[in-house]
Order: sequence, then C-alpha cells, then structure tokens
Amino acid sequence: MSLFKRIVSKLTNQPEEEDKQSLEKLGDSLKNADLDYKFAQLFTHSGGFFNYCADEAEALQTLNQIAKIEGIQNMFCWDKELQNFLNVVKTSYTSELEHSNDAAFITCEYLIAYDGRIMLSHNNILHYHSSRLPDKIIIMANVSQIVNNLNDAMGKIKRNGNIKNLTSISGNQSKLDTSSNSNTKLFLLLLED
Repeated sequence: MSLFKRIVSKLTNQPEEEDKQSLEKLGDSLKNADLDYKFAQLFTHSGGFFNYCADEAEALQTLNQIAKIEGIQNMFCWDKELQNFLNVVKTSYTSELEHSNDAAFITCEYLIAYDGRIMLSHNNILHYHSSRLPDKIIIMANVSQIVNNLNDAMGKIKRNGNIKNLTSISGNQSKLDTSSNSNTKLFLLLLED
C-alpha cells in the first residue's frame, strides 16, 4: 500500500487494505473451523478481548477483574440480570446512559463467526446510537448466540419479530458506524449454555 493511501486511510478512519486482506485471509484459513473457534480468532484479531467463561461464577470473577484493571467506577447497564452481576461485584451502574458512565455492560443479539462482529439492537442498547456508548464495552453472551454469518443472524432476527436499532461492532471499532471512537475497548464474556 502506498504511503499516500495509508495517510488517507488514517485520516478518514478507514481500515487499511492490508488490514482487510489479513482479516479475509484469516477468515479463509478458518473456513472449516468450529464456529466458536472461528469467531474467537476473528474477534481477537480485530482488537476485541475474548473471555471464555465455563459458568456464571467464572463470568463474575472475569467481570470483577476487568472492572479493577480498567478502573471502571460506573457502568451503563439496563438489563436486570446483568445488574445482578454488578451488585455481586459491587460496581455502581445506571439504567440510563449518562456522561459519568465509564463503561457499558450489555447483552447482544448474535456473534457473527464470519468476521468476528457482534450484532446489537434496541434490546441491548435501548434507543442509544452505538457511537454514544462509553469507551469500554463489556458484552455478556452465550455460545448458542454464535451464527455463521450475517444472513443467518438476519434470518433469525426476522423470525423473532421487529427489532429496531440494529448495528454491529467488532474489536475496537464499529463496522457500520465510521464515526465511532477507535479507542473503544470491547470485552466479551462468552458463557457456556
């Protein structure tokens, strides 16, 4: 890639062609791998922090470690089940997104193995645009939420009814929202069903 193209891609916050190609090459090399392994590899390749948790106790321990290491004081979390996790690890939260939130603790719709993206909707982030979320996002998901590709995810969403505010995020940048902050840290706690 020429120096000029690299500078332009940095200024416009677009991934460089080499980055796209290396993600595609990794995806091609994993085409026969199990979906969970493929998703984990592509998610971490794009900058995400993958944490496999065998049970809820391990998820609590991992959540507590992330909060301590990242210095998280106050999270956006509107999901009642996730709020129970935060009560156990004694981390304060708000059910509405506020400027004081230094992290978000949310669920997701699907984990897309094809390119390591995480699909979010109104069910996960309410009416907020993904670019408004804090710089640190912790997502709790189950292995059963891994799907092969975007078509599979969209098919399941159509069967489940009208879902609003669909977006997807991956690693440290949103794939669909070019205005998102590239300093975002995305943590995934993947629970066995």
